[in-house]
Order: sequence, then C-alpha cells, then structure tokens
Amino acid sequence: MPILQQMRVDRRKPESCYLLNSARNLTSQCGEDGIIGQIFEIIGAVQPWCVELGAWDGKFYSNTYNLVANQGWFGVLIEGSPTKFPALIESYAGNPRAHCICGVVAPEKGKNSLDQHLAGTSIPQTFDLLSIDIDGNDYHVWESLSDYRPRVVIIEVNPTIPDDIIFIQDRDMAVNQGCSLRAAVELGRKMGYELICVAEWNAIFVVCEEFEKFGILDNSLDAMHLGFCDAKYFQGYDGTLFHIGLLQLRWAGEGVRFEPDALQAMPAEKRRWADALESPKPA
Repeated sequence: MPILQQMRVDRRKPESCYLLNSARNLTSQCGEDGIIGQIFEIIGAVQPWCVELGAWDGKFYSNTYNLVANQGWFGVLIEGSPTKFPALIESYAGNPRAHCICGVVAPEKGKNSLDQHLAGTSIPQTFDLLSIDIDGNDYHVWESLSDYRPRVVIIEVNPTIPDDIIFIQDRDMAVNQGCSLRAAVELGRKMGYELICVAEWNAIFVVCEEFEKFGILDNSLDAMHLGFCDAKYFQGYDGTLFHIGLLQLRWAGEGVRFEPDALQAMPAEKRRWADALESPKPA
C-alpha cells in the first residue's frame, strides 16, 4: 500500500461561527437548542410558532420540544410513522399549543405537501422556525414550500459530502440519501435565506432581510464549516483508484470499513500504465 495521508486545513473564522458557542442540548442532537435560543435573542420571536418534520416522539433529537414544552411556543409536529406517532401524542398530552399530525410530507407541491399539511392548522403564513429532518427528501420539501415563510430554517444535510459538491438526491420517497451542504446553501439563497450556522449535520438559515443582525461578514462555507470528513477520490497512472477521508459506512452497514484501494472500476490485471517498462525476462 502506498503512503496516503490527508492534511486538512481549517479555514473557519471564529467571527463567522460564533453561534456555535451557544450550542447546548436539551433534546436536540448537535447543540441546536442553545443555538436556537441565541438566534431568537438576536432577532426576537415575532410569531412564536415552530414546525418540525420528522418529529419522532416529540423529544428524540427534537429541535422544537424546548420551545413548545417550556417557552410557550405553538408547534406543528409532523411524524410520518404510525408506530411512532402515539409516543408523539403522549409527549404533548395536555398541551393545547401542540398540533400533532401523523402524515407523510410529499417532496413536491400538491397532495400531502407541507403547504397542505400546514393549511389544516391555524399557523400564520409567516412563522418563526421550521425544522426539517426526514432523512432524504429534506431539500425537496423545503423547495416545495410556497404558501408559508418561516423566518429561520433548520435542514438536515448529509455530512459525508464535501463542501464543494452539489448533491441532491432524486425526488423519491423510497430514496434516503440526502443533500449536500452546498446544495442547501444554493437553495436557501434562491428562496431568500442566508446561512448563519452549521451544526454537525444541520444547516441553519435566516431570512435574508434579517441576516445583517447577526454581524456575519463572511458566511462562505470555508469560513463557517469544517466537516468531520472530506472524502477524496483519485487515480494512479495505471488506473488504480484510491479513496481517503471516508473509509467506513456510517448509517446502513454502520461500522463497515474498507481499504483506500478497495473501490475499483477495473480488475487488477487490466490496471497498467500504457507506457510502462517491460519487466525483464528471466535468463
């Protein structure tokens, strides 16, 4: 095996990432509870409603439980699994501010869209927080939203995809691949949002008209994010492929490891440099 090392450079700017200093978890996974609190210290809660897609039991890795249970916010909690939904109802039993919905959110406009689900509630068209965590079509669901405009959006991204890659999975409920951070940033700008924080595998955006309040002069991905991996793939002159930065599976097949030269497009006997010197023949 050849010598193979990755020398990563951290280009983040502390003044661009300062919201991460407020990270703490009550029920969130990557410090979002504390970050959300700091965000609304800065911009204030105007319409204290939140929406969470992929609500699970209302507490497990929830970005909204603290708001609805402890801070008097109203919430629309949507869970697509009928087996998980009873636990969601139980978590919010006796709380009239919680609107729990058992239903799948379609990744396009029309039937079962997020717009349609929200239309069945009394949530205002402009509300304070939307959190999307549905393990796949998150990008498409956000893109489909047109009748409502949350001030802050938290969206799950696939953290194994390098920051210079735009990747958007197929618009398909049977596919669970996610989108890259770069793709989410591009979508956010198209929809009138700016990136203000990246917390592990969640990107956090604010409406562009409130972005200036955060004093973030540089919200480029170099200034705001250093992923836990940065996969690289390259080839030798002989057609051998090498991979570094992501040498094990994280979700399906979690823990399965593979060698840096394990993923090949050609069998070993065909991997040869066309102008290679001939091996001397034995005497």
